[in-house]
Amino acid sequence: MKAPIGNVAQGWLRVSLRYLPFADAASADLPLSRLLRLSMFQVSIGMALALLNGTLNRVMIVELGVPAALVAAMVALPFVLAPMRALIGHRSDTHRSLLGWKRVPYLWLGTLVQFGGFAIMPFALILLSGDTTGPAWVGTWSAALAFLLVGVGINTTQPAGLALAPDLAAPASRPRVVALLYVMLLLGMVVSASVYGVLLRDFRQVELIQIIQGTALATLLMNLVALWKQEPRNPAATAPTRERPSFSDACTRLFARTGTLRFLCVVALGTMAFSMQDILLEPYGGAILGMPVGATSALTAMLAGGSLLGFAWAARLLARHMDPCRLAGLGALAGIVAFCAVLFAAPLTSPTLFRAGVTLIGFGGGFFAVGTLTAAMQLDSGGLSGLALGAWGAVQTTAVGGAIALGGFMRDSVAALAASGALGPALSGPAVGYGAVYQIEILLLVATLVAIGPLVRYRQSSHEPASFGLAQLPG
Repeated sequence: MKAPIGNVAQGWLRVSLRYLPFADAASADLPLSRLLRLSMFQVSIGMALALLNGTLNRVMIVELGVPAALVAAMVALPFVLAPMRALIGHRSDTHRSLLGWKRVPYLWLGTLVQFGGFAIMPFALILLSGDTTGPAWVGTWSAALAFLLVGVGINTTQPAGLALAPDLAAPASRPRVVALLYVMLLLGMVVSASVYGVLLRDFRQVELIQIIQGTALATLLMNLVALWKQEPRNPAATAPTRERPSFSDACTRLFARTGTLRFLCVVALGTMAFSMQDILLEPYGGAILGMPVGATSALTAMLAGGSLLGFAWAARLLARHMDPCRLAGLGALAGIVAFCAVLFAAPLTSPTLFRAGVTLIGFGGGFFAVGTLTAAMQLDSGGLSGLALGAWGAVQTTAVGGAIALGGFMRDSVAALAASGALGPALSGPAVGYGAVYQIEILLLVATLVAIGPLVRYRQSSHEPASFGLAQLPG
C-alpha cells in the first residue's frame, strides 16, 4: 500500500502551483495546517452571515409575518459599527497589554459577543412567533439586540483576525495568506447556506432554533481553535508606555489624491445597488414564486458561488492589465442584466430565471468588488495602504447596511401603496414592492457607470498597470 500512496504524493508535488493557488501561502513559520486552522474564524463568520442575511430574514418575513422594514433594520444593525473596522484594526496594531498579545484580546472578545447574540436569538424568535403571553415589543427588541451583538462580534473579530495573519506569515506570502482567509469566508457562506437549506427542507421552528444553537456552539469552538497558540507573546510590543500614531495627517494625504472622493462615491453607489435586495431575494422567492424554505436558503449559496466565479474571471482580466475601474463598470453592467432577470421571473413565474439572476448578481458583485478593491490598493502613496483599504471597507460596509435598511423600507412602503390601490389596478399585486426595489437598484447601477467613467479616463492617462489575482485579494 505504501508504494501507491507514495506515487500519489509525488504526483501532487509535480502539480503546478498555478492549480494549487494557496499551496505557496504556507511557509516554514506558518505551515498550511496552521494556516487552515487560523482560517476557521472566517468560516464561522461566513456561517453567521449566511444565517442572518439568508435564512433568518426569510423566516421572519414569510413564516413569522414580521414587517420587512423591521427585519431590514435588524439585519442592518450589524453594519452600524462598520466604519469602526479601521479603528479596531489600528487599536489591535497598537494594543497596550502586559500579557504581550495584540490580536488575541480582540479575537476572543468578538467571539464572546457574537456567541452572546446567537444565544439570545432563539428566545427572541419564540417571542416573535406569538407563542407567549408577554408583550410583543420584548420579542422585537430582543431580536434587535441579538442581531446587533452578532454584528459587533463580527466587526471586532474579523479585523483582528485578518491583521494577525500577516503578522504570522512571511512577507512574501502575506497577500496569499489574506487571500486564503477571504475565500474561506465565501466558502463558509456557500457550505453553511447549503446545509441550512437541507436541514430546513421541511420547516419547523424547533429545527431553526437548533440550527441557531448549533451555529453559536460552532462559532465558539472554531474561533477558539483558530486562535489557539497562534500569536506569540511580545510584551515589548504591547508595553503601556508605547505611543500610538495619529490618523489625521495620513487622511489628509490620502484624500488629497485626484479622484479619491469620486472613487469612494462609486464604491458607495455600486455597493448599495448590489445590496438593497439582500433581505428580499429569499422572501421574493417564497412569497412570489412559491419556493419552499430549503430552496430559498440555497440562494445564498448561489450568490456566493457567483461571487467566487466573478473573482476567478476578474483575476484573469486584470492579469491582462485591464483597468480595475473598467472591470468594476463591467460588474455594474452584469448587475443590470441580473436584476432584469429577477424582475421578469415574477410575471413569467420562472424560478429557473430567478436562480440565474441571483447567480449573476453574485457574479457582477464579484467583478465590482474586485475592481474597486484593486483600485483602492493603488490609492496607496507612501505607506497609506492600510488607510486606503480601511476607507474602502468602511464605505462598502456602511453602504451595505444602509442599502439593506432602505430596501426593506421601500418594499413595505410601495407594497402598502399598491395594496391600497393608490398605484392603480395594474400595480396592485404582491410583487410590486419587490419590483420597485429591483428597479431602484438598476438606476443606482446606471449612476455608478456615470460616476466611474472619468475614473477610467484618468487612470488610462496615468498609465498605471493593474494586476490582480488570488495573491492580491485582501480581506
